[in-house]
Amino acid sequence: MPFVTAGDPDLEFTAAVLAEFARRGCSMCEVGIPYSDPIADGPVIQESYTRALAHKIRLAEIIQCLSGVAPKLSAPLVTMVSYAIVYRHGLQQYVEDMQRAGIAGAIVPDLLVEEAGPLAKICRQADFSLIQLITPTTPRDRAVRIAESSTGFIYYVSVTGITGERREVPPELIENVGWLREQTPLPVCIGFGISTPDHVRLLSPAADGLIVGSAIVRRVAAAANKPKAAVLSDVGDYVASLLAALQ
Repeated sequence: MPFVTAGDPDLEFTAAVLAEFARRGCSMCEVGIPYSDPIADGPVIQESYTRALAHKIRLAEIIQCLSGVAPKLSAPLVTMVSYAIVYRHGLQQYVEDMQRAGIAGAIVPDLLVEEAGPLAKICRQADFSLIQLITPTTPRDRAVRIAESSTGFIYYVSVTGITGERREVPPELIENVGWLREQTPLPVCIGFGISTPDHVRLLSPAADGLIVGSAIVRRVAAAANKPKAAVLSDVGDYVASLLAALQ
């Protein structure tokens, strides 16, 4: 059940990438909303946001793009978005606009559980998923509170640090995720640093979903220097290799 992130200043190509992911069998796709101040993003995703902002891509254009592609996909879409963007747009308005575009939920990585109440209430009333992050350093009592205010699924951060491809995953990760799955009925999905079929084979028995970001965005970025059809095929083949590892 990999989740993927597409980041590219060409919104038409981004739509094509999302369609390719769904065609290859992804269960859900994550779309990063460009933000000028990285939260936990590594250099690959930071650079994708910088490219998008340099091309003056704005939230309204992204919503318009997604409204054209989301209804055609077999996989639901969620956004990865800073709370600052949601707050400025208006909590109720953000949820309504995204739902009209066919979006199923939002991952809000910088929303503190102490401040999540208003958005969580709106999301529950609208049946719009509010997906929050739990990290290896989150105290267990706090992790339970985050899980209780979340809907859709829990995003478990595999490592302390920023997003990016890694060769290994921490040995305690499986134990931590196992404990968390006992605390909540929500699916628990692991992200940060997952990039190889070996990672998928190791982690898939422990998690309900695996989130792949930087490895996808790096391949999408190659569209600036290669034929887009070739990039689309390369990205699709890569995602297919991860899906095959689930078997």
